[in-house]
Amino acid sequence: MELSKERKKQLSDFCNRVGINFKKLEILDQAFHHRSLTNEKTGVKNNERLEFLGDSVLGMATAAFLYKNLDNPEGDLAKIKSVVVSEKALAPLALQFGIDKLLMLGHGEEMTGGRTKPAILADCMEAIIGAYYLDSGYKAAEKYVLSFIEPAVKDVCSNGVKDFKTQLQEKFQKKTKLCPKYELVSKSGPDHDQSFNVCVHLGDKVFGPVSGKSKKEAEQLAAKLALDKYGF
Repeated sequence: MELSKERKKQLSDFCNRVGINFKKLEILDQAFHHRSLTNEKTGVKNNERLEFLGDSVLGMATAAFLYKNLDNPEGDLAKIKSVVVSEKALAPLALQFGIDKLLMLGHGEEMTGGRTKPAILADCMEAIIGAYYLDSGYKAAEKYVLSFIEPAVKDVCSNGVKDFKTQLQEKFQKKTKLCPKYELVSKSGPDHDQSFNVCVHLGDKVFGPVSGKSKKEAEQLAAKLALDKYGF
C-alpha cells in the first residue's frame, strides 16, 4: 500500500527522534499496524510477525550486552534481563518515543483506549525492532536496542530490582521530603477487560495518564514514566 506524504513525514520524524534510519518506510509502517486494524480492513498486514522477530532480536541484543558488561552470575543476569525487556519497561518508553500517536488501530480498539494499553505499546516496540532488523540488519537493530536498554540496565544495577513505585517514592522523598500522589483519571471497558488511566503527581508536576489493565499496573507504569522524565 502506497504511503501518503503525511504518513511518510510522520514516520521520518519518528526515525529522527529515536535515531534510526529505515531504507523502506513501508516496513516500519507495518510495525504500527495492530491486529485490530487488519481484522476490520482487508489487504492490510498486521505487526504480529514483526513482533515475534523483534522479541528475539531484543532478547539477543540484551543478553549479549549483559554477558559482555557484567560479571554477575546467570541468575542475576536473567533477573535484570526480565526487568529491562518487560512490558512494564517497554510501554513507558513507547509513550516517550511517541509510538502511541503513530499506532494504527481498529475502531473498536481505538474506542477502548488501545492507544495507551501497555501490551499494545510494548508489542509495537518489539515490532519496530523486528522491522529494523529486516530493513537494515542485526547491527543496526542492536544499536537501536542498546540506546534504551543500556540506560535501563544501569538503572536496575543502581537501584536493584525494585518496582517502579518504590523507586519513585525513594527518590522523590529524598529530594523533596514529599510522597508521590497517584490519581485515577478514568476507567473504561467491560468488567472482564477494563483499562485504568492513572496520573502521578510529583509536587506541581503531573506525569500521565498511563493506561493499565489494573489500577496497580497503571500506577507502576505512571511511576516508570515519571522516573524517566523527572530527571533525578
